[in-house]
Amino acid sequence: MSFPSDIAVSEPHHQVPTSAESLLAGLNPQQAQAVQHTEGPILILAGAGTGKTNVLTRRIAYLLLTQSAWPNQILAVTFTNKAAKEMAERTEKLVGQSTAGMWLGTFHRLGVRLLRAHAERVGLRPQFVILDPDDQQRLVTQIIKDMGLDTQQFAPRMVCNLLSRYKDHGWTPTEVPSDEYASLGNYGPQIYTEYQNRLRALNAVDFGDLLLMPLHLLTRHPDIAEHYQRQLKYILVDEYQDTNTVQYQWLRALAKHGNICVVGDDDQSIYSWRGAQVANILRFEHDYPGTEVIRLEQNYRSTGHILAAANAVIANNRQRHGKQLWTSIGDGTPIELHPQLDDREEARFVSDGCYQHVRSGGKYDDIAILVRTASQTRSLEEGLIRAGLPYTFVGGLKFYERKEIRDLLAYLRLIANPTDNLAFQRIVNVPRRGVGDTTLATIEAEARATGESYEAATRMLVQQGQVSGKSGSALGSFLDNLSTWRTFSQVYSLEDLSERVLEESGYAQMLRDDKSEGGEDAKTRIDNLKEMLRAMQDYPDLNAFLDHVALVSDSDTASDGDTIKLMTIHAAKGLEFNTVFLPGFEEGLFPHQRAMQEEGQKGLEEERRLAYVALTRARKRLVISFAHARRLYGQFLPGAPSRFIAEIPAEHLKTVAGGMTRALPYGTAGYGGGYSSGGYSSGGYGVKSFGNSSGGYRPQAGSRMDSKTNKTGTDYAKPSEPMIAYSRTAMQQNAPVKSLSNGDYAVGQKVHHAKFGPGLINAVEGSGAETKLVITFKHA
Repeated sequence: MSFPSDIAVSEPHHQVPTSAESLLAGLNPQQAQAVQHTEGPILILAGAGTGKTNVLTRRIAYLLLTQSAWPNQILAVTFTNKAAKEMAERTEKLVGQSTAGMWLGTFHRLGVRLLRAHAERVGLRPQFVILDPDDQQRLVTQIIKDMGLDTQQFAPRMVCNLLSRYKDHGWTPTEVPSDEYASLGNYGPQIYTEYQNRLRALNAVDFGDLLLMPLHLLTRHPDIAEHYQRQLKYILVDEYQDTNTVQYQWLRALAKHGNICVVGDDDQSIYSWRGAQVANILRFEHDYPGTEVIRLEQNYRSTGHILAAANAVIANNRQRHGKQLWTSIGDGTPIELHPQLDDREEARFVSDGCYQHVRSGGKYDDIAILVRTASQTRSLEEGLIRAGLPYTFVGGLKFYERKEIRDLLAYLRLIANPTDNLAFQRIVNVPRRGVGDTTLATIEAEARATGESYEAATRMLVQQGQVSGKSGSALGSFLDNLSTWRTFSQVYSLEDLSERVLEESGYAQMLRDDKSEGGEDAKTRIDNLKEMLRAMQDYPDLNAFLDHVALVSDSDTASDGDTIKLMTIHAAKGLEFNTVFLPGFEEGLFPHQRAMQEEGQKGLEEERRLAYVALTRARKRLVISFAHARRLYGQFLPGAPSRFIAEIPAEHLKTVAGGMTRALPYGTAGYGGGYSSGGYSSGGYGVKSFGNSSGGYRPQAGSRMDSKTNKTGTDYAKPSEPMIAYSRTAMQQNAPVKSLSNGDYAVGQKVHHAKFGPGLINAVEGSGAETKLVITFKHA
């Protein structure tokens, strides 16, 4: 058995500009230990902001400079293309040589490399194409219709998600557990099998195959497995807590020698909905006996108050490796807590805060607004727009999902692979060539009858005169162009090829002739295509570029430019900002009620990990807010502060209300410590009694959110009454609401006035007999 030459052992690089010892300069003792410990399994528990990328990069450089391995004997896996590029650039700078031979990239990119080298072993040809999610859905739609099934009952997107789930678990059609097929009824095995058969006929794979098929190469072909086990002497994995089942099995198959180093933070495992298994990092020591565990706990990002809050919150999780983040930066300012009346007031508060930050000399891109769910963004976006503040919603429409980009890609895919029927279908009548539904149906029928691709079937129909007239002439020209472009692609650059395709196909002229919306939309589309042509300059040939496009996602990075960044917490992982706003810290929203209902304690712990990620995005200033009433899904919902607020110690938190900033007065019984001694003792966020000196959000007996309890067995809370229609008129009342000492009042406390009825304390001013309350009354 012969193997590709690109994985043969390379010659050593004779110029070593950096010594191995110099790589340790500037590292703390734990980081230096992680770099130098090269033999045997090692688990690096890297908390947020502890410099894990620097450690991982220097570890690779250390292996090279000590001649423990050559570049092509190292496998380094990352989870984003951005991280892989950054790692390659840093390593090259450290060692003064190219990392081109190194197995460095995402699981999917490395999977492509394995499959290109051994395609025939899994029934593919080396020129296979990678279907994007849109084409995958179109293929599934065809299958459902051909089986005579209802696309409403068997929604293509739902089916695609299930197929991806099956592959993430490493299941072939015959290996899927019967209960996992439940959503597809008795048709599950048939749909999955037919889907794989059609992929094979197209010489195509989907993203799931880029993980599952390499696993089959390693587990079903001992000669291939043994080769790579010998070849790849050192395995390094970033973000190990995010690995799914098939990725975990992949690594187990390769790391028989035990020289595997994984870097991760179980406290930042937040992608279970993508198939990530936090259990993989929790059981690493069991999987690899003799594991050296190194904890990176010195944080270089955030202030002491922020880290102490994050430590306290995540300490409530049971399933975790223990670690305690610390910093030498200093404590900084306490975390700010801003109770708000409703989500509109909260949005106004957030936009005002952003405005004040910039007015004080800060930049827009210092600021991030992080939300638990995308459904929260509407009121926040409206607030930013009303204030005239520039913002970017990170995670919007991706570049390669835009229509004009997808159309050009379809042309290029068909040029690269004549059997790509999905690409043929997309562009055979784009621009319009007079190829109607009847002609397309004839082509599809001929392809099905002969077993040929759509392009080959079309050639036969045109040559035999079975498609004539305008359609026949247009198809003949289209086929001639395809042949010409394929020849052209062998000689000229990809950029030149694409320009020729756009002009000769008529696509560019179609855009130039588009005068809708004053032609501005067409100009934008043309600019997008120009940008795509510029991107092509970095790739040697068509197949390399198509592989890149199929793998890359521009959600890897937030948009450039001086704008406020608005995004979900999931999208913010790995990012950091000077100022972070965290609106929506309410029970049922964060932690999300659905997560707790569906997953119980497991769901709650992932929500808490998400809170930990949110808190640790901030460098200097962290602002938490919650609303007493929120519009979600078209209705008002009552709000109560998140239990995560109660898990933050009081000394690291201050409330800011009514324009006044003061230290939180609740001690360990209010926001800062309501769960610290057994949880909220009886389950509600209403006021237990006016005589309770601790004030704040105390429980009201008898109310409960659901049957879930915290780890001390105490019921969690829901509001005692819906607070959904309070007047925005704030009235200063000098007359006492009730004869109480100042210590009994607290911001956010519900009170009742004989004349004005129920109200909410927004601020407490003065003390003793001079106490003044700012109260918002429901009926004022």
